[in-house]
Amino acid sequence: MRYFIEFAYRGTDFHGSQIQPNGDTVQASLESAFATIMREPVSLTFAGRTDAGVHAEKMIAHFDVMKDIPANLGARLNNLLPNSIAVHSIRPVIELAHARFDATSRTYYYRITTRKDPFLYINHARVAEGLDFDAMNAAAQRLLGKQDFASFCRAHTDARTTICDVREARWIEENETEAYFVITADRFLRNMVRAIVGTLFEVGRGKMDEEAFDDVIAARCRCCAGHSAPAEGLSLVEITYPEFIYNI
Repeated sequence: MRYFIEFAYRGTDFHGSQIQPNGDTVQASLESAFATIMREPVSLTFAGRTDAGVHAEKMIAHFDVMKDIPANLGARLNNLLPNSIAVHSIRPVIELAHARFDATSRTYYYRITTRKDPFLYINHARVAEGLDFDAMNAAAQRLLGKQDFASFCRAHTDARTTICDVREARWIEENETEAYFVITADRFLRNMVRAIVGTLFEVGRGKMDEEAFDDVIAARCRCCAGHSAPAEGLSLVEITYPEFIYNI
């Protein structure tokens, strides 16, 4: 039987989402808890990967088991998992449902603050005052549509293509000191959102105009874009799937 598990995690405590030879990861923590409860190895396939320090308010993974799962599996997992990981739900899905390949969209938030506040730094990046949000929003509109985002992709990855369909990209000012960038696409490349945000910061600081931002996209070269924004501001907040996946 195949299941989708929805969970959240604070990326600050991990060296990324997926298992690595060295360092704590979200996947290793979850699979260890599963093995303790199910008394057999359980392999999780994530909807995507997040880098060290990046958070997920909603991540999906699928897993297969041959026997029935306990009715209180989610609660038992939460009792074993560290406070930085929380299981929200576990749902049966159709046999061939795939957490990664069947996702129809993903949404990230990049949160920033100009205020020195140690409690905000968990999921906000601190930036200097004076960013021009109108200019950044004008440039962000150039991201919309299906195009090549190689300029915002980490070099030497195994991505089969650097084409993505961006459906939303805009800055929202919450108050005088806090704002966030929301971006939705069918898929994302390694480091893509942080590279985009870092380049938009250049626009917001008056170091790049809309036309130059267009040139960055067209160049299809990572060295033409700005520095990656810090990991702590980035959170995966939504993943969507076609409803038929749950119709079993």
